[in-house]
Amino acid sequence: MKQTVDQAVAAIRPDPGSRLPDVGLSIFAVMSQKAAAAGALNLAQGFPDFPPPQSLQQQLKKHIDAGHHQYSPLAGVPLLRAQIAAKTRHCYGVEVDPDTEVTVTTGATEALFSTITAMVRPGDEVILLDPAYDSYAPAVRLAGGKTVHVALQPPDYRPDWDQLAAVVTDKTRMIMLNTPHNPCGSLLGHDDYQRLQQIVAGTGIFLISDEVYEHIVFDGQTHISMLQYPQLRERAFVMSSFGKTYHATGWKVGYCVAPPDLSWELRRIHQFVTFCVTTPMQHAIADALEDPTHYEELPAFYQAKRDAFRAALSGSRFKLLPCHGSYFQLLDYSAISSENDVDFANRLIDEHGIASIPVSVFYQQRIDHKVLRFCFAKDAATLARGGELLCAI
Repeated sequence: MKQTVDQAVAAIRPDPGSRLPDVGLSIFAVMSQKAAAAGALNLAQGFPDFPPPQSLQQQLKKHIDAGHHQYSPLAGVPLLRAQIAAKTRHCYGVEVDPDTEVTVTTGATEALFSTITAMVRPGDEVILLDPAYDSYAPAVRLAGGKTVHVALQPPDYRPDWDQLAAVVTDKTRMIMLNTPHNPCGSLLGHDDYQRLQQIVAGTGIFLISDEVYEHIVFDGQTHISMLQYPQLRERAFVMSSFGKTYHATGWKVGYCVAPPDLSWELRRIHQFVTFCVTTPMQHAIADALEDPTHYEELPAFYQAKRDAFRAALSGSRFKLLPCHGSYFQLLDYSAISSENDVDFANRLIDEHGIASIPVSVFYQQRIDHKVLRFCFAKDAATLARGGELLCAI
């Protein structure tokens, strides 16, 4: 029998033996593609539909024209690291050394991946609070670690610290936290950090604190950073994202603050993943950070969008869950349908022209609370249209 070209290639090509055989496209990419194909309003993927500040764009052009096109130092442009240290002092009253404790990364996702790769060894256990951002678990698995999941429960999605303490073992290498939380919009407070201190005291456990939405908190509340707790800071990698802060997710500029010895371990990996971040963008952000007005006004800016979206849903059959931070609103649809959240989210695209993210995909056990996530980092017309579509369901 004559072989086809594909059969012939398959006969000589080695099996790639995927290290993540059960992982496909991220849910964000899947729902965005479906939204585009159906011409649906995309409130699924978390990106603004408005541009970065004009002043930041002008700074970028200035630095492109100035010829900042070559590699920066692997830890980041020195001026940007100095500005990050100054911002950390301004926001949290914490002194960090820009040379030894601040590393600029290709978005917070690269900071997470490089940190996990550096710190997690085969057989180590890493505790995640579900629903958890979808890049956490694959990075742990690629490093040879095992994820241990503790489920948060609606409507408040608060950590059960007794439950978390119960899964700590002598194999626990790391605990990963996210505040303000994506997708839940919950915040960690002083009591949470106090309890965490008790759990890790006297252990060799390291911490990752994903704080990319640090400047997007509402109703007069204040983001509390893990950096403000010395006993936690000494074992922590704290990460943030200028993409979230400056409405520029495609710039992929983030950073990690960690003690010198931990930063060194991160940098060992970072240098072989991306080495450095786009140089003119680093210079532009360094200039922007000279004036704190933008990030100081961000809570009110996004609270107005949250409130507008919630008001637009006042006539709907959805139940609005609390949103204390981030730019995501969770909606409980249990009064509308008994479908699982993945099927319901797909039907919203196909039949109602609006895209969201089913929250069960952020749980290891695919726990379905009949809740969808919608992004409100959109202009007024988009939010109003979203409200119209959802109120018609």
